[in-house]
Amino acid sequence: MSQKYGTAPVSAIVDGLDDPTSPLGAGESSALLGGDRDTTVKRAAKREGKATIVSSVSNLANTIIGSGMLTFPLAMASAGIIPGMITCIFSGSVAVFGLYLLSLCAARAPHRRSSFFAVSQMTFPKAAVFFDAAIAAKCFGVSISYLIIIKGLMPNVVASLYHDLSSSSPPAWALSGRNWISLFMIILVPLVFLRHLDSLRHTSYVALFSVAYLVVIVITVYFNPLEGMPDRGEVHLIHFTPNFVSTFPVQVFAFTCSQNLFPIFNELHDNSQRRMNFVIGSAIGSATLTYEVIAIFGYLTFGSTVGANIIAMYPSTSLFIAVGQAAIVVLVLFSYPLQVVARKQVRAVVDDEDEDPDALPEVDDDHAAGEMSPLKHTILTAAIVISGFTIAFFVNDLQMVLSFVGSTGSTTISFILPGLFYWKLTRGDRNRNNALSLGALALAVYGGCVFVFW
Repeated sequence: MSQKYGTAPVSAIVDGLDDPTSPLGAGESSALLGGDRDTTVKRAAKREGKATIVSSVSNLANTIIGSGMLTFPLAMASAGIIPGMITCIFSGSVAVFGLYLLSLCAARAPHRRSSFFAVSQMTFPKAAVFFDAAIAAKCFGVSISYLIIIKGLMPNVVASLYHDLSSSSPPAWALSGRNWISLFMIILVPLVFLRHLDSLRHTSYVALFSVAYLVVIVITVYFNPLEGMPDRGEVHLIHFTPNFVSTFPVQVFAFTCSQNLFPIFNELHDNSQRRMNFVIGSAIGSATLTYEVIAIFGYLTFGSTVGANIIAMYPSTSLFIAVGQAAIVVLVLFSYPLQVVARKQVRAVVDDEDEDPDALPEVDDDHAAGEMSPLKHTILTAAIVISGFTIAFFVNDLQMVLSFVGSTGSTTISFILPGLFYWKLTRGDRNRNNALSLGALALAVYGGCVFVFW
């Protein structure tokens, strides 16, 4: 009888590999693909990825860099410049390690069919559905937070533009955030129904341009203060305050992007470990540099009086700032579709837990291996979008949504699962890298501590 994928012992998975941590030798294991299959049966050609390095880095970076960057100056104010810089680099480094472990695990999954669910079946099959539920909740919560941010910012953008460009007052409908998210859904709906992450590369380019504009704002205003700026508070190199306890998680969660690591691995052309390392390093590196610049110049501009949203600290009477606020709207607008990949986790939750992945549809020319049927894709996507829009339409408390996200999914997919997955996959391998396995276990413990204390 043919072995079901996910039930093979770990020793069978890694048997015969010269380097158990190298995806070059681990991705095509017969134990994962069903070692007892009849080789005389003609199999469909394996699908290869089409995404480029540039699009992969852009999509991953756009997943990372979001609204959390607006709070980094406040996080730096709670500890001082030097500790703030160190904790930002530390958080980025931990995120790199987690993504690196996930990429190693992805290489052991069936050919270009890696996912949290697939790796869970190889490591903790009984808990796979619960893992996917946490990931789906995280992505769903973040997508709602993006809509709430748009709802809160757009009335300010409209008011600023009318102040600078017109002598009349803006119409009442334009000052309603609910009207704006309803209008923007017309733009978002076609994007969220795209089946491949690489299809969103152009929107990611636009979103990253918006991030660059915010960087220009914080640097420019520091050297050339605007009229109506509040007085600068105290600036310290080292100065820990009680707020550090609440602002440190902002830096930790600001690097969350693990939910899109597997789609990028599946779609990247020549997804060797060297190329995946470049994608991960470039995305996290660019995010870290962006966060550091915004934090340092934002803190130096306002000092201890800096608020939780740096873009809201600048005078709204400036067209330069109004465009920056609009850029943030564009950023979260085009980051929204990247979170709707949660439909793949929702599918795993609603499907039969005992479904044999070998029974998934064969690869075709239009869809990635193992993807859901067009009907299920449409139903799940519509359900996610409609329910998320409904919640965002009536809920204004962004902190409540982000607290839910952080407590359910962020630490789970960024630290706990990558560490546990790699540790479990290599536990039975005599040739494993002991230091890397211990590091993976330490990452899971670190994630558990962050989960409990914050």
